[in-house]
Amino acid sequence: MIKVSVLYPNTTGSRFDMDYYCNQHMPMVKDKLGEACKGIAVDEGISGETPDGTAPYAAVCHLFFETVEAFQGAFGPHAETIMADIPNYTNVEPMVQISKVLINASRSNTGEMHLHRAG
Repeated sequence: MIKVSVLYPNTTGSRFDMDYYCNQHMPMVKDKLGEACKGIAVDEGISGETPDGTAPYAAVCHLFFETVEAFQGAFGPHAETIMADIPNYTNVEPMVQISKVLINASRSNTGEMHLHRAG
C-alpha cells in the first residue's frame, strides 16, 4: 500500500477554501481516480507544535493506492483536469510526497488499537 500526500503550506498571504476543497475538488478527484484509489483522508491544519502555534499546513490530503503504478495509471489521464482546479481553492503550490505505508492503525468498536502492518 502506498500513500500520496498532498500538502498545502500555510504561508503569509496564502488562501485556502476548505469548503470548496472538500465539497467540489475532492469528490471530483475521487471520481477521476476511480477504483484504483483505495481511500482518501483530508486534514485541516489547526495548530503547530504548540496549541496556539500556527499550523505549518493549511490542509493535507492523503490518497491510498495499492502501488505507485496504480496511482500513476489513475492520475495520469486526469492530471491536467485535477491540477487546473487548484486555483479555485488555493493560491499556494502544493507539495507532494509518496510514501510506503508500513503501519495503518485503527480502533475497533471495543476501543482496542489494531495495527495493520505491511508485510
